[in-house]
Amino acid sequence: MRAAAIQLNSTDDRDRNLEVAEKLVRDAAAGGAELVGLPEKWTFLGPPEGIAEAAEPLSGPSMGAASDWAAELGIHLLAGSFPERLAGHEKPFNTSVMFGPDGAVESVYRKLHMFDVDVGGVAYRESEAEDPGDEIVVTNVDGLPVGLSVCYDLRFPELYRIMAVRGARLITVPAAFTERTGRDHWEVLLRARAIENQAFVLAPNQIGEAPPHYRSYGHSMIVDPWGLVIARAPDTEGFVIADLDLGALDDIRDKLPSLRNRRPDAYRWPEETAEEPSAKAESPNGPAGIAEPANPSGAP
Repeated sequence: MRAAAIQLNSTDDRDRNLEVAEKLVRDAAAGGAELVGLPEKWTFLGPPEGIAEAAEPLSGPSMGAASDWAAELGIHLLAGSFPERLAGHEKPFNTSVMFGPDGAVESVYRKLHMFDVDVGGVAYRESEAEDPGDEIVVTNVDGLPVGLSVCYDLRFPELYRIMAVRGARLITVPAAFTERTGRDHWEVLLRARAIENQAFVLAPNQIGEAPPHYRSYGHSMIVDPWGLVIARAPDTEGFVIADLDLGALDDIRDKLPSLRNRRPDAYRWPEETAEEPSAKAESPNGPAGIAEPANPSGAP
């Protein structure tokens, strides 16, 4: 499978964002990409107070455009994420959508982990403007199991391990990773998720400045199951493309069977986080490991 990761400098100008995205999607498809991924918040990256106004339902114009592109070009299109307005919810979700080559919605993932952090002198409080999802999603792209995630999710390895246990062989990470954290953590975390789960990682990222204070790192990349970066974007809007050698993935999993060598019977979740003093007293050897996810082989 040939896959492409698109890198954008999205802002609060939705019309401009869609225009640039469409051109790059078309260029990637012309380069032979069968799966094209857009970054997080590709339709709107701007002030938190503007998110509610920019929110659309799945049937709105932005996802309608993405559906049309996928159908016309005959590709799978990961519509990174957009602010989704959902009936019955006061705040929008940060939602990633996979479209099939017929333009139909194949899967929907709502970002689980809200980016509530203080970085580089800037306070980010994603939960004030958006709600988190509550479902882990592994979808199917022409027979290839694909796990869906968004940006800050990357820091929660248990999410990716559950996707791998559920069969994911490719993981998507559309992001608007900050420049401050990105220069130290972006590549390291992407390669770690690829290595530990023996899966390809497709990571389209935002780059550059957006109002009111966002600065995204760029360096969109595609990582193979050995942890090698097989494509990396330069510091500009554009895309990177690579062939995913699924036979090589099978060979890695066969010769270094770390997924098969797991010991879920021995793993236990600590009841409290490590920074809480009482967690250290939970066992004489410190907190125990990770439990087997509920219904690990079931549907996402």
